[in-house]
Amino acid sequence: MTAVLAISSGTIAAIVVIAIIDLFAIVFGLSFLRARRDQREREAAATAAALGRPVRKGPKPLSRREFFRRSLVASLLIYGAQFGGASLAFLWPNLRGGFGSVINAGKLEDINSFIRENREPFYSGTGRFYVVAYDGRPTDDVDYAAEQLTAQGIMPLYQRCVHLGCRVPFCRQSQWFECPCHGSKYNTAGEYKLGPAPRGLDRFRVEVTSTGDVLVDTAEVIIGPPRGTDTLRRPQAGPFCVATV
Repeated sequence: MTAVLAISSGTIAAIVVIAIIDLFAIVFGLSFLRARRDQREREAAATAAALGRPVRKGPKPLSRREFFRRSLVASLLIYGAQFGGASLAFLWPNLRGGFGSVINAGKLEDINSFIRENREPFYSGTGRFYVVAYDGRPTDDVDYAAEQLTAQGIMPLYQRCVHLGCRVPFCRQSQWFECPCHGSKYNTAGEYKLGPAPRGLDRFRVEVTSTGDVLVDTAEVIIGPPRGTDTLRRPQAGPFCVATV
């Protein structure tokens, strides 16, 4: 798994804004310069006519109506460029350090220490995922290791409940993930246990580098396991934090 270097959406948006400002200044600057030049030509023509000199024909002066028409067209073009730039910045994939990219969650040793000492998964707000300790046994339908969803005893889980999208916190009492919105519950591996959720928590692919860095690829969400999957075979550890529905 390799991180891809690219221009971030924030940089693109800044470039678009600067280009729009420059375009706006150029269009209106040229319009005013042209109007001033036409005014000078009219004054020169009037002076030449008063002195009986031949009047040199120049370009047709820019009328007020024409000036406002061109200004309106320029404004529409600028608005279209702004809208297109904003849309591009919003849709452009974030490939440097944010959700939708490869996230360095930290050192494997530090993550494992946090999980052991706090009895809860390690959370990455930037990547919107939990890193859980995983020692489950694969089943005929599910083999997380084969799908690169586990590495050296850890597995990343997407924080989003697969029912209606709420963020699912971890309950220390039960040692399960419990959705506060509608009571869906998942074991430590994110496998479905109770509630209206149609499947287990979604997850991401993970890699541990030779230097011990945990890299989680959030560019692709891997659909969670179906109901009935139980590779941990462990019941809840204590009372629920969220009442069952």
